[in-house]
Amino acid sequence: MADPALYALPPGVDFPAELVAGLLGRMRGQPPEALARVTLILNTQRMRRRVTDCLLAQGARLLPRLLLLPDAASLGPAPLPPAVPPLRRRLELTVLLDKLLQTGTTDFPRSALYDLADSLAALMEEMEGEGVPPERIAALDVADHSAHWARTQAFLGIVAQTMDRDEDGEGRLRQAVLSLAAHWQAKPPADPVILAGSTGSRGTTALLMQAVARLPQGAVVLPGYDFDQPAAVWDRLDDALTAEDHPQFRFRALMDLLDCGPDAIRPWTAAAGPSPDRNRLISLSLRPAPITDQWLAEGPSLPLLLPATQDLTLIEAPGERAEAFAIALILRKAAEDGTRAALISPDRNLTRRVTAALDRWGIRPDDSAGRPLPLSAPGRFLRQVAGLIGERLTSDRLLSLLKHPLAFSGPGRGAHLILTRELELHLRRHGPAFPTAESLTDWAGTSRIQGAQDWARVLGETLPPLATIGPLPLAAFVETHLATAERLARGFAAEGSGALWEKEAGQKAAEAVAELQAEAGVAGILTPGDYGRLFHGILQRHEVREAESVHPGIMIWGTIESRVQGAELVILGGLNEGAWPAQPPPDPWLNRAMRKAAGLLLPERRIGLSAHDYQQAVAAPRVVLSRATRGAEAETVPARWLNRLVNLMSGLPDRDGPEALEQMRQRGRHWLALAARFDQVDAVAPAPRPSPRPPVAARPKRLSLTEIGRLVRDPYAIYARHVLRLSPLDPLRPEADPRLRGVVLHEILETFIRRGGADRATLLAVADEILATRVAWPLARTVWRARIAKAADAFLRYSTNTGGAPVLLEEKGATPVAGLDFTLTGKPDRIDRLADGRLLLIDYKTGDPPSEKQQRTFDKQLLLAAAMAERGGFASLGPSEVARLAFIGLKAELKKVETDLKPGQVGAVWEEFVALIQAYAQASQGYTARRALMSESDVSDYDHLSRYGEWDMTQDPRAEDLT
Repeated sequence: MADPALYALPPGVDFPAELVAGLLGRMRGQPPEALARVTLILNTQRMRRRVTDCLLAQGARLLPRLLLLPDAASLGPAPLPPAVPPLRRRLELTVLLDKLLQTGTTDFPRSALYDLADSLAALMEEMEGEGVPPERIAALDVADHSAHWARTQAFLGIVAQTMDRDEDGEGRLRQAVLSLAAHWQAKPPADPVILAGSTGSRGTTALLMQAVARLPQGAVVLPGYDFDQPAAVWDRLDDALTAEDHPQFRFRALMDLLDCGPDAIRPWTAAAGPSPDRNRLISLSLRPAPITDQWLAEGPSLPLLLPATQDLTLIEAPGERAEAFAIALILRKAAEDGTRAALISPDRNLTRRVTAALDRWGIRPDDSAGRPLPLSAPGRFLRQVAGLIGERLTSDRLLSLLKHPLAFSGPGRGAHLILTRELELHLRRHGPAFPTAESLTDWAGTSRIQGAQDWARVLGETLPPLATIGPLPLAAFVETHLATAERLARGFAAEGSGALWEKEAGQKAAEAVAELQAEAGVAGILTPGDYGRLFHGILQRHEVREAESVHPGIMIWGTIESRVQGAELVILGGLNEGAWPAQPPPDPWLNRAMRKAAGLLLPERRIGLSAHDYQQAVAAPRVVLSRATRGAEAETVPARWLNRLVNLMSGLPDRDGPEALEQMRQRGRHWLALAARFDQVDAVAPAPRPSPRPPVAARPKRLSLTEIGRLVRDPYAIYARHVLRLSPLDPLRPEADPRLRGVVLHEILETFIRRGGADRATLLAVADEILATRVAWPLARTVWRARIAKAADAFLRYSTNTGGAPVLLEEKGATPVAGLDFTLTGKPDRIDRLADGRLLLIDYKTGDPPSEKQQRTFDKQLLLAAAMAERGGFASLGPSEVARLAFIGLKAELKKVETDLKPGQVGAVWEEFVALIQAYAQASQGYTARRALMSESDVSDYDHLSRYGEWDMTQDPRAEDLT
């Protein structure tokens, strides 16, 4: 048997360009139509486009027949059988897996249903592509891991059931390739057939490469073949368990299939890489781990490393941001010089940081990866709508959806934005936490904005009903989901879907949704949560390439895209373990040994392909190797290939290895220093502790009892609220927080007392009534009612034995300060008139009541309320002497702090209060930030405004006169 026609090109050459050069060289002297009879089979669509461009660059000519690997099956005698759509198979598997999960024989969560189906479908595709029948897996010896096998056996029973019924794309392609190989063996094609660009990592592809290589006029052209690797190393790449992570392992596996050795592989052209000496260094550094002792034997024979690495730069950045900015500076310099440059990295976080850094100079790189469809505008909008199905509508989710650029994207978008802003302010101030159709209609009825009622009607008819949806067939979910999304997108328009399906992202989303609609009938009954996860998983399978103006010479490539491109300057970014190479994905079905025994691909295959990508990319004319020594949370580990290169060079002093390595690092430090200098700013002194002194006329003339306590503890908060008129913004999503609990408790007790305050049953009935109205969270209602019930008896005993009767409940009062333009206001929780005509003031607390010491020093609200009462501040009572004060703490148990007032005590407190107000009526008195908070951990609403953190509580305040 003749040797197979195997050719290769070394790392670093422009593979598509040299492929075309070699082809045209072989066709030289033949008639023009001869090239048109050549069949050229390529591995990717990008490779086909690039080969086409290279052919056209050589002048007008007839082109060869360019096919992709799946298209090559059409060369066979019989048409391909129809394939099962991938989505249909996954949906069918969700039904079967759901039934299996319901049996209780597995411990996988239901939330992983679609992920399990996707993983199982991928295993089925791999088994069909590698020609592994279910019977082979069933026959594996699994005595050492029976518990794992018991679960796997149950799931793989589904695999056997499905594989017996139909074949997916991989299975049909394998059958077509086998049929084509048999046809070619009986009747070889008369014209040349060339397969180029593939490493044969997939079983079906390797079969096609084997068939082409044995044709009389066939040829296989391998990319990135290491001609410097000795035969002894090739001999050691025979065990997949130890060698599959080597960059050249796939070529050794192909040689075994073709029963040949390295000497059978010939150069396709005479082209060499930009730096053959560097290629030798890289080749030695990548030797398999068991034979790295060859470093000692072959290292001294390497060429001098200073010239070999003169175009290599090593960046070891202190952090991820520094790495990204250094790379951005290198790309910026390349753009200025007109150098074609590319960043190659599988780390999408790094590429996004670099893109953001380049944006400050107006450079938008050509990113080959595109954007995941779930992160596009239509993808986010559809996911937000899906997230509302079966969930109670909250104010934050509602506003997030309304602010999406695709919401009401039809006519009237401007009015929609105005209405959204006004609704947000209303919801922040007044709620409710869970908007309903009724609450939206009520708000619209009080709004003076034109179109508010129509707008609220659309929202009320569209969104709140989604919360009532339960388990449904998938087709019903899709119908409801799309109808809701399109209704929100068209807004005020009578028909259409607004801008939802427009532009590239909208069109891609429409394709994904159409595919789901077409296959939805095979799925079973899903819960709303199942549907949301399934829909996100389906979108995740698509990417969007949006048309935009990009820099023609600055690219960002993934490792796959880099195989078919060429650049003068290549930056290999994110060279850390876990990123490049990425960790193999977990396999819930088979471990490494079982995969090898079954003839399936090993997890190390991905690492080997990444290593091959690295070996090709690092052979470019100019290369930057980049990594961050620390990630977001911990120190990083350099990529194994970079680590090997550094260790090899460090151990070759006779070849100038340490010096060459230091110069690589020095070139990298240059860019890191530029990045650090670029971010340097002039030193800014920390802000002092503020104590602003506004004009006396601008100071508040009216404060409440509660605000007097704040004036004592945090005067700056009074300044910000009443002088600057800055109010804290209410949260977008209300919570059942202590503030609400206090408001609700006060309302319950006020209502209970007004209704006579008779017995426990009445108190709990009032509590149920008000909790149902004011508290939208069932758990909070339950917990708070339980606390009220626990403290009810103690409260009733106290309330009925105060020695008096309630005469004032939550009634506002005001007392002017004689001689000053100032009024004190307040609203006590409760005032009882005792039998002797004097008063008892009661204040309810949901937390711990203040101690007597705290009342004497800081918390004087109740004492000041007593002073107001004695001065006739409450019109319905008239001037009355106050006998006692009581703080009632209503937590799980009732806690009370009572104070019997001594003669003159109230008057003394009033005099202190007047002195305080007089002090703040002086222009020299400043409003000091955080003057006397109870604890340093206490938070003020205006800490950000006072720049707390730049100063601390030990610093003296700095007064500042304001005009």
